[in-house]
Amino acid sequence: MLATLVTASAATLIAGPAAGMLGYRQLKRTTHARRLRITAPNGVDESGFVRIGGIDQWISVRGDDRANPVILEIHGGPGASNHIFLPRTRGWEKHFTVVRWDMRGAGRTFVAHGADGQGESTLDRLHADALEVTDHIRSRMGVDKVLLVANSFGTVIGLRLARRHPDRYSAYVGTDQNIYGGGRDRSAHDALLQRLRAAGKRKDLAAITAMGPDPAAWTPEQWSARAKIVVTSDPLTYDTMKTVVVRSLWFSPLHTLRGLRSYMQGMTFSERVAPEAVGIDEWAEGTEFALPFFVFQGAHDVLTPPEPARAFHASVSAPVKDFALIDEASHFASFRHPDRFLDLMLTRVRPAIENRPTVVR
Repeated sequence: MLATLVTASAATLIAGPAAGMLGYRQLKRTTHARRLRITAPNGVDESGFVRIGGIDQWISVRGDDRANPVILEIHGGPGASNHIFLPRTRGWEKHFTVVRWDMRGAGRTFVAHGADGQGESTLDRLHADALEVTDHIRSRMGVDKVLLVANSFGTVIGLRLARRHPDRYSAYVGTDQNIYGGGRDRSAHDALLQRLRAAGKRKDLAAITAMGPDPAAWTPEQWSARAKIVVTSDPLTYDTMKTVVVRSLWFSPLHTLRGLRSYMQGMTFSERVAPEAVGIDEWAEGTEFALPFFVFQGAHDVLTPPEPARAFHASVSAPVKDFALIDEASHFASFRHPDRFLDLMLTRVRPAIENRPTVVR
C-alpha cells in the first residue's frame, strides 16, 4: 500500500544522484556492512535461496548466539522486504536469532524470478509459503518452535499463522498491527478526514470523501492515492517515511542502485494482494490463541491506528497477553525506535517464552 509513496520519495535519489551523494552513500554502506559482521564463535550469518512453494525464495538467518530464541519475521508492504532495516536492528541479533524472508513478490525473491515468475500471488499462497519457511527454519536451527514477529501488512498473515498453528510458534508479536473488522471500523477514515479539514487540504479532502470509507470499493489507483494522502497528512508518519524507510533503502549495504529499483518494483507488483485483506473480519476468524500474544503499536500510528489493535487485543484469550504503545512513533514503530522495541521483547516476550517448555530436536 505504500509502494507509490516509497517510490516517489526515493525516485530522485536513485534516478540522478550527484557524485557527492554517491560518495557519501558508499561511505555509509561500508560503515553499515562493517557493523553487520557477526564474529561471535557461536553466531550465525547465513543467506540464500530456499525452495518454498515451488520457487526459490530468499531467506537470511543472523544472530550472535545460536542458543538464543529464533525470530521469524513476516514483513509488510505487501512486498516490502525488511532486509533494508538490518543496520537499524543489529542490536536485536545479540539477543535473538533473526530470520528474515523475502516473500514471493518482494526483495531478492522478486528479483530472482521477475514479475512473471512469482507464481500465485494470494494471501492463501503467502500463508502456505510462511508455513514452509517456518518448518524449514525449525529444522535448520534445530528448534521445536520459533517466535513469530509480524509487522504492518504481514500481521494479516501473522494472525492466521498464530491462530491456526500454535504448535509451531512460541509466541505471537504484532507491531504496526492491522486489524480488519469486516468493514465496520471507520476510525482511521474519520481521523484522516479530520486531519485534512484541520490542515485546509480541500483537494485531498474531496478525494478521500469521494472514495468513501469502504476499502472494498476502491480501485488499485485509489488505494495508492489514499496511502500517499494518509502519510503526507501526518508529520510524524511522513518524517518516518523519509528518515527511516527511504534512508534505510538508500544506505542499505545489501542493495545496489539497480537493487533499489527492483525493491520498489516488487512493492508495486505486490499491491495486487492488498485488496484481498479488506474482507477479513479478525473477530470472526477467532480471538482464541493457544500461545502468548503481544501487540506493540506506535502510539501515533495513522496507518494502522492503535485503537482497533487495542480493542482486538482486549478481546483475545491467550495463556499470556500484553499490549504496549511505543511513544513518539507512528507506523514502522519497531524500526524508528528499535531499542525500545527490543526492550519490550526482552522484558515482556522473552520471559513468557522461556517459562514455557521447549523441545529441541
